Amino acid sequence: MANKQILVIEDDHDIAALIKIHLSEVCQQVRLIHDGQQGLQLALSQSWDTIVLDLKLPGMDGLEICRQVRAQSSYVPILMLTAKSTELDRVLGLELGADDYLTKPFSVLELTARVKALMRRFDASQGLHQPPSPVIACNGLEISSDQRAVKVNGEEISLTAKEFDLLYFFASHPDKVFNRSQLLDQVWGYGHDGYEHTVNSHMNRLRTKIESDAHNPQFIKTIWGVGYKFVATSSSAQPAQS
Repeated sequence: MANKQILVIEDDHDIAALIKIHLSEVCQQVRLIHDGQQGLQLALSQSWDTIVLDLKLPGMDGLEICRQVRAQSSYVPILMLTAKSTELDRVLGLELGADDYLTKPFSVLELTARVKALMRRFDASQGLHQPPSPVIACNGLEISSDQRAVKVNGEEISLTAKEFDLLYFFASHPDKVFNRSQLLDQVWGYGHDGYEHTVNSHMNRLRTKIESDAHNPQFIKTIWGVGYKFVATSSSAQPAQS
């Protein structure tokens, strides 16, 4: 991971310096920014392997930075830091696309471990450590893992990075039922109780985009009292099961 680049947007200079010391053991390039506006400008102007983002910042808060970063086509893992302990603050960050979070005060060793995990998962999702899977095609739905592209009846559908990850995970495990906690762990990479509605909201948006009738879905079915499953009837290609 020596060639990785990490951006840390944190207004507390002491905390930022401590983070840099420990993350410098992970990679050689760690950039510190203490202002929200400047942080957003740098986040959008360069390619980063991970962004460590504080929630409360001068100039622009971390939620708005997260929202604008996620509006871009390129994807970067985001670890959000927050001094607030309310569930709403954490969920807002996750809903806007943060991949993980830590609540202050936190262990810098845990932060380092989570950053490493985010980068490993992202590399794996890009196919850097595994052979490319075939295109998955099912009843007019076509999912390309190499291009991270989705088409429905030949029309390309715009998905967020997390929506794609969720759909591809389902399609990679056809007809298998997953509960919300399992999806959080497999797709988001954390298994905290109480955030199942993060799955629900992403599922609703995903169905709106890929289903002809989101209230009567053809591809992703709700198994009441259990979770969800991807229906693979007439599937023409499937990747190897993980």
